[in-house]
Amino acid sequence: MKHQTHKSSDPEALALSALAWVLGDTARADRLLSLTGLTPEVLRDNLTARPVLAAVLEFLANHEPDLVLAADALNIEPSALIAAHENLAQ
Repeated sequence: MKHQTHKSSDPEALALSALAWVLGDTARADRLLSLTGLTPEVLRDNLTARPVLAAVLEFLANHEPDLVLAADALNIEPSALIAAHENLAQ
Protein backbone atom coordinates (compact mmCIF):
# COMPACT_ATOMS: atom_id res chain seq x y z
CA MET A 1 0.00 0.00 0.00
CA LYS A 2 1.27 3.45 -0.87
CA HIS A 3 1.76 6.06 1.78
CA GLN A 4 -0.63 8.97 1.51
CA THR A 5 1.63 11.90 2.22
CA HIS A 6 0.46 15.28 3.45
CA LYS A 7 0.56 16.67 -0.08
CA SER A 8 -2.12 14.22 -1.22
CA SER A 9 -4.69 16.19 0.77
CA ASP A 10 -3.74 19.43 -1.00
CA PRO A 11 -4.87 19.16 -4.63
CA GLU A 12 -2.79 22.13 -5.77
CA ALA A 13 0.41 20.78 -4.22
CA LEU A 14 -0.29 17.33 -5.61
CA ALA A 15 -0.90 18.75 -9.10
CA LEU A 16 2.35 20.73 -8.93
CA SER A 17 4.22 17.59 -7.90
CA ALA A 18 2.60 15.70 -10.76
CA LEU A 19 3.54 18.49 -13.18
CA ALA A 20 7.15 18.33 -12.03
CA TRP A 21 7.09 14.59 -12.64
CA VAL A 22 5.61 15.04 -16.12
CA LEU A 23 8.18 17.69 -17.02
CA GLY A 24 10.98 15.39 -15.95
CA ASP A 25 10.56 13.42 -19.17
CA THR A 26 10.90 15.35 -22.43
CA ALA A 27 8.63 13.09 -24.48
CA ARG A 28 5.93 13.12 -21.79
CA ALA A 29 6.23 16.90 -21.42
CA ASP A 30 5.86 17.35 -25.17
CA ARG A 31 2.79 15.11 -25.14
CA LEU A 32 1.30 17.16 -22.27
CA LEU A 33 1.71 20.36 -24.27
CA SER A 34 0.40 18.78 -27.44
CA LEU A 35 -2.68 17.18 -25.91
CA THR A 36 -3.68 19.96 -23.52
CA GLY A 37 -2.90 22.93 -25.74
CA LEU A 38 -0.85 24.43 -22.93
CA THR A 39 2.34 26.23 -23.84
CA PRO A 40 5.48 26.71 -21.77
CA GLU A 41 4.48 30.36 -21.37
CA VAL A 42 0.99 29.49 -20.12
CA LEU A 43 2.47 27.01 -17.65
CA ARG A 44 5.00 29.53 -16.41
CA ASP A 45 2.51 32.41 -16.13
CA ASN A 46 -0.36 30.37 -14.66
CA LEU A 47 1.48 27.72 -12.69
CA THR A 48 -0.89 27.84 -9.73
CA ALA A 49 -4.14 28.46 -11.63
CA ARG A 50 -6.69 25.76 -10.88
CA PRO A 51 -7.64 25.21 -14.56
CA VAL A 52 -4.00 24.67 -15.52
CA LEU A 53 -3.41 22.29 -12.62
CA ALA A 54 -6.64 20.45 -13.48
CA ALA A 55 -5.46 20.08 -17.09
CA VAL A 56 -2.22 18.49 -15.91
CA LEU A 57 -4.09 15.97 -13.79
CA GLU A 58 -6.62 15.32 -16.57
CA PHE A 59 -3.69 14.57 -18.86
CA LEU A 60 -2.54 11.90 -16.41
CA ALA A 61 -6.05 10.59 -15.79
CA ASN A 62 -6.56 10.05 -19.51
CA HIS A 63 -3.48 7.82 -19.85
CA GLU A 64 -3.49 5.10 -17.23
CA PRO A 65 0.16 4.04 -17.67
CA ASP A 66 1.32 7.59 -16.87
CA LEU A 67 -1.23 7.88 -14.06
CA VAL A 68 0.15 4.76 -12.41
CA LEU A 69 3.78 5.78 -12.95
CA ALA A 70 3.16 9.27 -11.57
CA ALA A 71 1.37 7.90 -8.52
CA ASP A 72 4.22 5.49 -7.90
CA ALA A 73 6.81 8.26 -8.24
CA LEU A 74 4.84 10.46 -5.83
CA ASN A 75 4.28 7.55 -3.44
CA ILE A 76 0.50 7.85 -3.53
CA GLU A 77 -2.41 5.88 -4.90
CA PRO A 78 -3.62 6.75 -8.42
CA SER A 79 -7.01 7.53 -6.90
CA ALA A 80 -5.42 10.49 -5.06
CA LEU A 81 -4.53 12.05 -8.41
CA ILE A 82 -8.06 11.45 -9.68
CA ALA A 83 -9.55 13.00 -6.53
CA ALA A 84 -7.26 16.03 -6.86
CA HIS A 85 -8.35 16.42 -10.49
CA GLU A 86 -12.01 16.29 -9.51
CA ASN A 87 -11.39 18.91 -6.82
CA LEU A 88 -9.52 21.26 -9.16
CA ALA A 89 -11.97 20.82 -12.03
CA GLN A 90 -14.91 22.09 -9.98
